[in-house]
Amino acid sequence: MSIRLSIGLVAHDSKKDDLVAWVTKHREFFDHHELWATGTTGARIKEAQPSFDISLLKSGPLGGDQQLGAKICEQKLQVLFFFIDPMTPMPHDVDVKALIRLSTLYNIPMACNKGTADLIISALIMENEYKHY
Repeated sequence: MSIRLSIGLVAHDSKKDDLVAWVTKHREFFDHHELWATGTTGARIKEAQPSFDISLLKSGPLGGDQQLGAKICEQKLQVLFFFIDPMTPMPHDVDVKALIRLSTLYNIPMACNKGTADLIISALIMENEYKHY
């Protein structure tokens, strides 16, 4: 891939292991991009992949979801991988919905599960360049 993307990574608690395993599986891809993650998710990824240059934001419920949303609004985030647990109520559900809304509004590819994440990353690997703006 010829360009460096800015990628957001976040997962609900019950999906953090899934996201960490998925990112680890695709570590060669992620090694070449700018990574942003909410606090706990990012710390778990960093623990599994110490070589990653990953910037940690606040924890999701403490504003991390909103920080990712701000990056989307500022056109500083091109892709979002947000592994969501649809069966567990979230105390910060409003923030999660706002992040999904902003991803949709600003035409940001967003994967909420491994299947969609696999499709997005496959497309990014095959393309030489990706611009959504």
